[in-house]
Amino acid sequence: MEQFYAYLDRMKFIKRWQLMRSVREENIMEHSHSVAVLTHALVCIENAVYGGHIDAEKAVFYALYHEVSEVMTGDMPTPVKYFNNSIHGEYEKLEKLAVEKIADTLPPELKDALYPYLQADKHSDEYRFVKAADKLSAYIKCLEELRSGNREFAQAERTLQESLEHMELRAVTYFFEHFIPAFSLSLDELEGL
Repeated sequence: MEQFYAYLDRMKFIKRWQLMRSVREENIMEHSHSVAVLTHALVCIENAVYGGHIDAEKAVFYALYHEVSEVMTGDMPTPVKYFNNSIHGEYEKLEKLAVEKIADTLPPELKDALYPYLQADKHSDEYRFVKAADKLSAYIKCLEELRSGNREFAQAERTLQESLEHMELRAVTYFFEHFIPAFSLSLDELEGL
């Protein structure tokens, strides 16, 4: 009996933003979908607008599986995860072990096909786009919370925007210019455009 996909299905139970009061809870399954869509958007922008050569398939699969370890570890809040290098290093080791344990539940004939996406090459160009999309997804969550009147996310919104700017990815700049303004609109306003 292989448990891999049953583990992935449990992503819907792992809550994000645990240290913050949220108007709407978010789980890592929906977050992973958001990051995959945003990764695809950023890679499409890079390749179509700027003539880049990023492997969209690899990037999207990295994004889709980027939170798999959290089925076992839970979502470690950013302030805790990055409190110091020692904690961050040990947490990365724990994440790697969790992914390996989950990957071991795949049938041998599938493991070679899926494992490379579970343990992404964190130095690849594709993974840079996943990291940007991960931050962009969190930024959009902040906009949603702020639009709902929840000022709890004001500092996170500023910090994430600065972090995205420091990544110096032209696809992110393009996304901010062309798509971010619409995230502050209501459904009626979106339909009126």
